[in-house]
Amino acid sequence: MVDTRFHQFSGSVPLSQLLEALQLASEFEGSGPVIEGVEELHLAGPGHVALAAQAQYRDALRATGAGAVIVGKDLRGEVPAGAIAIVVDNPHLAFVGLLERLYPQDTRGTLNAFGIDARAPFVEADVRIGPGVVIGPDVEIGRGSVIGPNTVIGAGVTIGRNAVIGSNCSIECAYLGNNVVLHAGARIGSEGFGWLDHGRSNRKIPQLGRVIVQDRVEIGANSTIDRGALGDTVIGEGTKIDNLVQIGHNCRIGRNCLIAGMTGLAGSTIVEDSVMIGGAASLTGHLTVGAGSIILARTVVTKDVKRGGRVGGYPAQDVHAWRRETATLRLLSKGKKSGREN
Repeated sequence: MVDTRFHQFSGSVPLSQLLEALQLASEFEGSGPVIEGVEELHLAGPGHVALAAQAQYRDALRATGAGAVIVGKDLRGEVPAGAIAIVVDNPHLAFVGLLERLYPQDTRGTLNAFGIDARAPFVEADVRIGPGVVIGPDVEIGRGSVIGPNTVIGAGVTIGRNAVIGSNCSIECAYLGNNVVLHAGARIGSEGFGWLDHGRSNRKIPQLGRVIVQDRVEIGANSTIDRGALGDTVIGEGTKIDNLVQIGHNCRIGRNCLIAGMTGLAGSTIVEDSVMIGGAASLTGHLTVGAGSIILARTVVTKDVKRGGRVGGYPAQDVHAWRRETATLRLLSKGKKSGREN
């Protein structure tokens, strides 16, 4: 969701007025619903505009409660009767224009640090704050927490009780639970890597989501967790993340996972509970790793991994098949035949 604690909303506006400002055509009469924000299809209500840009969102589009939906011509027929269809040639581009209008650039994230309604930080008892720490307005820090030297905590961030935040960390657009540990140099809530019009204008997609770090999570030195584009990036309770790990926007990591150093998860990756990921593994995004799976070091995962799976190699495959294949190639490279051949 777009949390106005971190990204200021420019104000409610009739849909017709919004479309006119964006120079978008409309297929309805009157002013239409009053728009109170944007939301994902499955969470949207009558005052929201949502986006359905690809066929994979067809089911969510049919069930949406949004007041208006930006779609391409191919999905026009799937827009439910209660929603207004805004049909455009490039739905993503039109949606970015709408986001920029409703949530201006200079009111987002760290730029939204000193609004006229900003309140002083609220810090409970027994919090220890190191030298050089910067704490933005509306920040809340629970009792018993420790904030290391030169750490920067952006406006509106909440940190639970008994957290340990190392030196030189930066936290923005995030909620951290109890007993969370961030090691030195961790970056939580940075903008996600999202762009349109690739190779030409490289137009930025506004990153208006949050990072939710649940209780007992530990995040290693110099690891980065990007906030969601529209929804949230979530790290489940008890999960431990090593040094130099990159977690892209809208990823959802389950409970009690272990992620080793130099691993990279591209955007919208779902990792279910109790998954182990070896060092320097890569996950290409928009895929699901089932609960209890093991991904070996340096594996490149390009498609879903079933529950309890054990995969390795590039591209990832069942570890036994990968090892047989590797052994066979080694024999062939030495001019020998596999012992399985007649």
